[in-house]
Amino acid sequence: MNWEMLAALGQLAAVFVGIPSLIYLAVQIREQTKERRQSAVNALAVQWGDLTKSLHDNAEFGAIYLRGVQSFTDLDAVSKLRFSAFLNRFFKNFEGMYFSHCDRILTESLWGEIERTMSDVIAYPGVQEWWKTRRHWHTEEFGRVVDAIIARGDEPKAYSTYNLREIVAPETRA
Repeated sequence: MNWEMLAALGQLAAVFVGIPSLIYLAVQIREQTKERRQSAVNALAVQWGDLTKSLHDNAEFGAIYLRGVQSFTDLDAVSKLRFSAFLNRFFKNFEGMYFSHCDRILTESLWGEIERTMSDVIAYPGVQEWWKTRRHWHTEEFGRVVDAIIARGDEPKAYSTYNLREIVAPETRA
């Protein structure tokens, strides 16, 4: 055997050892990517749960929210502050989910679910009034997403069975 033959055999052996290593590496990267995506989705779900908790844990704020979706401008100053702070978190959460979708962390079906939820909330006039005052707090890209939902003119029906006319403002203390 000459040196050229030995070099060729060495290269062939490297290929046989290298290919399984590359396959193993590709599989590991794919699994890590799945785990990372699932972790991100779980984090978004926890954030969403924490956010909506304020609606069911606090009856006073629940009433403010239901009045606010009808009319942001009719809320008193403190209620506007609370409603606005909630919607800011709500929309920042949606914005994070939107960019997770753009980065292919959220699947089309998950994004569809989120977009339907956004559409239901954004359809209300009070939310649209609030959006006009706070759009500049969000990225232009996400702003266009919300504006497109508003432009569709969906009918507000998420709370249509809640008899919103019965929601009254809390009594002011003297």
